[in-house]
Amino acid sequence: MRTILVALALWLGWMPLAGAADIGKPLILVAKPELRDRLYGSTVLVVTPLGGDQHVGFIVNRPTRTTLGELFPEHGPSHKVVDPVYLGGPFQPGAIFALVRRPDSPGGKSFEMMPGLFAAFDAEVVDRVIKSEPERAKFVAGLVAWRPGELRYEIDQGAW
Repeated sequence: MRTILVALALWLGWMPLAGAADIGKPLILVAKPELRDRLYGSTVLVVTPLGGDQHVGFIVNRPTRTTLGELFPEHGPSHKVVDPVYLGGPFQPGAIFALVRRPDSPGGKSFEMMPGLFAAFDAEVVDRVIKSEPERAKFVAGLVAWRPGELRYEIDQGAW
């Protein structure tokens, strides 16, 4: 398990784990073994603050059995992406997001999750990422969102 977390940290770029609990900065959350939730148990999430003590994130270790080509059979470039779509979270499960490693924004309404990692959600931008740089991206369905104070409460309760 530790090897997986180290590899994930390297893939995303080194960021502090939630143990430091500075939720005003981007972080990686790792579910504690005591979190036996069907959806969130054994998960790793990439999280960023939105302001107003609200946060958004993506589960990054839950591959589905579905590929982009299966989701978009008429879209030729999607068939070239062999990795599965990941379950990003329970909110907006019908939306496909691209988590893209790059030095600058892929455009549109994309936002920086942490240094060097952007979340693209405009269909046009996600499509461009699929066509031009799929090897730099993970594609996720849905996201996780926290209301003001909710993430702090979960950390204080020992979930992460």
